[in-house]
Amino acid sequence: MQAKQDVEAVEPYTGRCLCGQVRYVARGAPVFAFNCHCRDCQRSTGCGYAPILFFARADVQVSGPLAYHAIPGGSGHTIARGFCSGCGAQVVGDAGLAPALISVRAGTLDDPSRYRPKANVFAAQAASWDAMDPQLPRFDRWPPGYGAATAGGPPAGTRAGRG
Repeated sequence: MQAKQDVEAVEPYTGRCLCGQVRYVARGAPVFAFNCHCRDCQRSTGCGYAPILFFARADVQVSGPLAYHAIPGGSGHTIARGFCSGCGAQVVGDAGLAPALISVRAGTLDDPSRYRPKANVFAAQAASWDAMDPQLPRFDRWPPGYGAATAGGPPAGTRAGRG
């Protein structure tokens, strides 16, 4: 299994918006990946949650016409969501809680099978009809330690929430 992780860390993650005007390349492994169930993500995606991967900002190159909309996110910190100014697809996010990181939406990946969430966050805000993977840890809020630009999933000993 270690060999597969090493290959994925070397192989860039690529993706694009719906019309293809905005593209990105992320060189390096995601710092973390999770499903965000906060009300803001529900509204911005139009579904139960946003599947998100965070990368070190220095590892991501974005090209194309992005427009940003910034609001206080579920964590209480500002989040600026980057949308293609042509088709309106949400592609990236800048979370004030983690300024050294940039997020991409898993649905924009050229190979979405590479998305492997490690947790459900803001589970306390999840819609009643949202069926979460019972194998993933659930956090009622933003887990402590997620703002750090270090590899790994949720910090040990911080599991909370429903389940």
